[in-house]
Amino acid sequence: MRIDIITVLPEMIEGFFNCSIMKRAKDKGLAEVHIHNLRDYTEDKHRRVDDYPYGGFAGMVMMVQPIESCINALKSEREYDEVIFVTPDGEQFDQPMANQLSLAKNIIILCGHFKGIDYRIREHLITKEVSVGDFVLTGGELPAAVMADAIIRIIPGVISDEQSALSDSFQDNLLAAPVYTRPADYKGWKVPDVLLSGHEAKIKEWELKMSLERTQRLRPDLLEDK
Repeated sequence: MRIDIITVLPEMIEGFFNCSIMKRAKDKGLAEVHIHNLRDYTEDKHRRVDDYPYGGFAGMVMMVQPIESCINALKSEREYDEVIFVTPDGEQFDQPMANQLSLAKNIIILCGHFKGIDYRIREHLITKEVSVGDFVLTGGELPAAVMADAIIRIIPGVISDEQSALSDSFQDNLLAAPVYTRPADYKGWKVPDVLLSGHEAKIKEWELKMSLERTQRLRPDLLEDK
């Protein structure tokens, strides 16, 4: 899979993809992440990518030309499954969406900045608008990194123990069961006896019971469709 991220602040996220699981995915050849500086595509001699909004509104707006030029340059080299704009008013990003996007071959993620982007970009160039939550950030760089991490980590082979990813929260509309490690007794805080029993069927039963209990208590909305 290949993810192209368009941003005015490439230095904000470059290091993120050179560490831990993201670096492992790149080293294994399972995922490519390419970060593009939008200022490299502007026709403005001062490398500006924003201008004042029509109508006298406050703030600055990202212009059409640099974004169209960048997207067109990428599309001239390959086909893309999605051109995603990360925005607070987009469709909520969740685990099912991450699962779906992990099956794609090529994705573009556009990071907004300033007051936002010229709406014509959203009308003519974007295929999917995605939000990571009902809040506003300075730019789309952090949401883009969050999305890329969630998508790449579930590509087969990225995580050594694939069952670990499959048992994460939200994979089955359930929160994950509690997990414990050694020592079994720390200052009187004990690991549940069932996890020490070696009885696989009972452990699976406990895991499902705890997942349902935690989901009902913390995120009952996840059970509405079950």
